[in-house]
Amino acid sequence: MPSFVITEKCDGCKAQDKTACQYICPHDLMTLNREKMKAYNQEPEQCWECFNCVKICPQQAIEVRGYSDFVPLGSSTIPLRGTDSIMWTIKFRNGVLKRFKFPIRTTAEGSVDPYAGKPAPDFSTIKKPGYFTGPARSE
Repeated sequence: MPSFVITEKCDGCKAQDKTACQYICPHDLMTLNREKMKAYNQEPEQCWECFNCVKICPQQAIEVRGYSDFVPLGSSTIPLRGTDSIMWTIKFRNGVLKRFKFPIRTTAEGSVDPYAGKPAPDFSTIKKPGYFTGPARSE
């Protein structure tokens, strides 16, 4: 089921240019109602249920209601984002709680060089078959 905003909790990220959920949504679905200063999902049917908006919301005002085949009625999945990790709380419908903690990052932001150790591109071979990261091909 798509993400939805609990309007009583949402403060519109205190009227900044973009709310946190607008910034993080990979499908640009979250938007801010400037009149009410509340965020909302403008196209719920397009929601990927990626939980990004739920994890980043500083007020914990966004939830995703899971489908009944894997989140039975009465259960819930709640992420709580800290500065270095996310704590997932799974509440089963029989009342049992389980918590899982995962680090947000394992490397410093901006420190990854995706092309480290790769050869410089050879544009003369751009139309030849093969992959940039694959083994060298002999012809």
